[in-house]
Amino acid sequence: MNILVTGGAGFIGSHIVARLLKGPKGHQVTVLDEFNDYYDPEIKRRNVSAWNGGDRVKVVEKHLEDREGVAAVFEEGGFDAVIHLAARAGVRPSIEDPSLYVDVNVTGTQNVLEGARKAGVKKMVFASSSSVYGINKKVPFAEDDRIERTISPYAATKVAGEHLCSNYAEHFGVDCVCLRFFTVYGPGQRPDLAISKFVHMIENGVPIPRYGDGSTARDYTYIDDIVDGVMAALEYDKTPFEIVNLGGSRTTTLAEMIGFIEEATGKTATIDQLPDQPGDVPLTSADVTKAKALLGYDPKVAIDEGIKLYVDWYRKHLAPLQES
Repeated sequence: MNILVTGGAGFIGSHIVARLLKGPKGHQVTVLDEFNDYYDPEIKRRNVSAWNGGDRVKVVEKHLEDREGVAAVFEEGGFDAVIHLAARAGVRPSIEDPSLYVDVNVTGTQNVLEGARKAGVKKMVFASSSSVYGINKKVPFAEDDRIERTISPYAATKVAGEHLCSNYAEHFGVDCVCLRFFTVYGPGQRPDLAISKFVHMIENGVPIPRYGDGSTARDYTYIDDIVDGVMAALEYDKTPFEIVNLGGSRTTTLAEMIGFIEEATGKTATIDQLPDQPGDVPLTSADVTKAKALLGYDPKVAIDEGIKLYVDWYRKHLAPLQES
């Protein structure tokens, strides 16, 4: 297959591209990424340099908001499918600049869908987010729960993206699977996310910021499990539109997560206690029954094991860069 991966130079995207290129029967891949400065773009460039795809991978640097530019990528690409991961990420920054998030995440997704429609691409996998559930009192969160109260612009843009996918599946023949990712972590994780940030701080004896009393909880999902789910969604062809949770099937409190990092590093964290952060939901918890039924999804890496794997990767790959 010939596949376009938007946001393919990022954390999740680079793992997906590596999987797509794997083996002698690997796919042809085009990566569309704007290499923005939300975090150090050099990290994304390192991700790209790590691929050994030869002439099977092409990287295009372009903004999603550039409608004509995105359309040109589709016109030239001859794609069989799209994995649309590119977005402005982060709950807290979206509160500071909602317009940017609407421009990139909503208008950008519209541009991708329209490019797919005009080019005759019949399949898209869209990266949504557990944040769409907002303050959901029903646990675990299921795909048919009513989405009534998102509490960040980021979450609202992801709901909008799902609705756009539904429209294009209904009217234009672009089959879409929307995957609601639950707190993805693992090697290569973005430096602004909690596990990667806390590991770096604890390893270097820096106090870590803990917002609230440590009772907020997340369903952490290891990157390899997410990639398995994305690959299965790419092959799914039973219905034109689906929304599916991809989670780790275990809820872990912030305090427990810090404890797992302490255990993996063999070091004790110094806590910088801070008030609750606006826009943060108190809990995420994925019901993955639908993912198992439709995609054969079966998350295998528990949070304590995954954090150990991340610490090993950090010490092998990131710590030497910081020392040089």
